[in-house]
Amino acid sequence: MNATKARFGLLIAATALALAGCTEIEQALNKGGDTPCREYIGQDPETKRVTITKFLEEQHGQAPTGTNVDLSMAAVDGLCTVQANADTPIERADLAGIFIRK
Repeated sequence: MNATKARFGLLIAATALALAGCTEIEQALNKGGDTPCREYIGQDPETKRVTITKFLEEQHGQAPTGTNVDLSMAAVDGLCTVQANADTPIERADLAGIFIRK
């Protein structure tokens, strides 16, 4: 019985450590501007924020402000929702892409 409790305790501790590092891992693995619209639209709001933040950092070489991230998220959400080619990376999503497959 004590071995089972110890294993359960270790499992909980390992899970807590893994979850604590998710944001850093997610940022490292995130494709940023190379994320296709199809994938971006399927992301939860926090992952979208990480994607847009990384994309803006790639473009400008520095961390964006919260307002820039919010405005960019809204713009990319709108453009990717109507993008003719769902495989278009978010860095190339634009008004022309609504009508022309890229």
